[in-house]
Amino acid sequence: MTLIVNGETKEFKDNLTLQNIITELQIENKVMAAAVNMNIVKKDDWNSFVPKNDDKLELLQFVGGG
Repeated sequence: MTLIVNGETKEFKDNLTLQNIITELQIENKVMAAAVNMNIVKKDDWNSFVPKNDDKLELLQFVGGG
């Protein structure tokens, strides 16, 4: 399955959940919010939400600044 993650095209196995994708990208400790096709997916739903081919994922992390 092809997904666009934060503007980059990436390939994944079919039927992975959003949580599986975040884990596979090794960013599970960094992601605070996720949107698929500009729709927010609640963190409680990450384990059950399965993106479709060509979906656009935005995985957001909060960054502190001064």
